Amino acid sequence: MNFPKELKYSKSHEWVKMVDDSNAIIGLTDYAQDQLGDLVFVNLPEEGDAFDVDEVFADVESVKAVSDVLSPVAGTISEINEELLDSPQMINSDPYEAWLVKMSDVSGSADLMDADEYEEFIKTEEQ
Repeated sequence: MNFPKELKYSKSHEWVKMVDDSNAIIGLTDYAQDQLGDLVFVNLPEEGDAFDVDEVFADVESVKAVSDVLSPVAGTISEINEELLDSPQMINSDPYEAWLVKMSDVSGSADLMDADEYEEFIKTEEQ
């Protein structure tokens, strides 16, 4: 499993890359895509939609199940990764390049962890 050090991670397995103080990029972690299996569909929000921390902002469908994606920060969707609508499997092949959304006006966050904390969290979750 790969957990880039420059990212923050949520307990619901999303990653966050803060671009600056008020803009962030959000995606699914390597662990999440591994647990979900082969992704076949992604449902993303509309640009301009606002979300609170831990609010469902997207869902992903794999060969196993449909799973909600929770917002690890509060903010407004400024861009969606439209490539994923046609090629959701990009998340499986490179989860840290295949971002889901970009958010602006970011405030508040879930209990975000650094890479080491997230790796420990996964170990305890798997027990």
